[in-house]
Amino acid sequence: MNRRTRKGAAAVAVLLAAMLLAGCAGGEGAGRGSGKGDIVIGVGWPLATRNEGLAEGVAMAAEEINDAGGVLGRRLRIESIDDGGLPAEGLDAARRFADDPDIAAVIGHRGSSVSIPASDVYEQAGIVMLSPGSTSPKLTERDQQYIFRTIPSDARIGARMAQFAASKGYQRVAILYSDDEYGRGLANAFEDSGKEAGIETIDRLTGYADRTDLARIVRGWKALACDAVFIADVMPAAGHTVADLRQAGAAFPILGGDGLDSAELRELAGPAAEGAVVASIFNPEDSRPAVKDFMQRYEARYGEQPGKWAAQGYDALDLLADAIAKAGSAKPAAIAEALRSMSGWEGVTGSHTFDASGDVTDMPVVLKTMAGGRFQYSGGQEG
Repeated sequence: MNRRTRKGAAAVAVLLAAMLLAGCAGGEGAGRGSGKGDIVIGVGWPLATRNEGLAEGVAMAAEEINDAGGVLGRRLRIESIDDGGLPAEGLDAARRFADDPDIAAVIGHRGSSVSIPASDVYEQAGIVMLSPGSTSPKLTERDQQYIFRTIPSDARIGARMAQFAASKGYQRVAILYSDDEYGRGLANAFEDSGKEAGIETIDRLTGYADRTDLARIVRGWKALACDAVFIADVMPAAGHTVADLRQAGAAFPILGGDGLDSAELRELAGPAAEGAVVASIFNPEDSRPAVKDFMQRYEARYGEQPGKWAAQGYDALDLLADAIAKAGSAKPAAIAEALRSMSGWEGVTGSHTFDASGDVTDMPVVLKTMAGGRFQYSGGQEG
């Protein structure tokens, strides 16, 4: 469904929504989303430090939706809180959203270490949480009603990168990862999937003292006939790791999770980043008309091309708007039910179908290769 069909879809959905809400009345968040005023959506994200276009994508979607008449005859209003990308600040942001009776849903948060504790606050308050950035499997493993994500989990991303490594004939791989929810989860997924594909993990470590220490480690990898290095970390640390690896004499191919899918990789690692292959959830070279149109409109508005976070922010709000239209209500329980019943919803990042846990099941994991100082879509996609 797209915004051009929302009005008709809303009318058709009225009876269904009424039945749904009758069953949901009295539950957590029962008063949220009611009334005839603006539908308020929160955004919890590290806006000052790691925004990378998320807020801009949300803002563009909100303007387009409101210019087209809003949803159910109501305007969307965005309320943003900078969570600093930190668990304590994210928890505070979640509590502030929960204390606001007008908040129907929250787009957030970026890191899994922020989203997991925040999700408990949203679940208790009866607020839909739609995370465009948190990939830890733990986020959706707790049988929660209101928690969703629009990005593949570490399990799928790690499996995709292991599949790629196997296809290249890499049999012995070293893993460097951050010692947090994201790094551990992605490293585990890559190692487990790699084992099934016949890949041996010859070493696994969370860091190194300095470049001298790393040079010693690299010599050990060479002695063990290492074929490639997999990095499960985020920027800026991952960029520094790539640069340090090359300076330490590591000529192995470098593979990375979605945390390396940033133009910052080239800025931090320079030529050392050439040839790195990373996972992504957005292909700006996608030939679909919707993607081309999005790219053109975003660049015309902001003077730069959108990255994955801009696309994720845009899709997240568009998806929530369509769920509200389908439900015929902005009440969180109705939104959550509508999200779970969606099948093959098409956004600029791809198809969205949610399972009972709130995980998106059909969004493709694509591959990008750093070549000539920029990422190029390599054509690899989950099959």
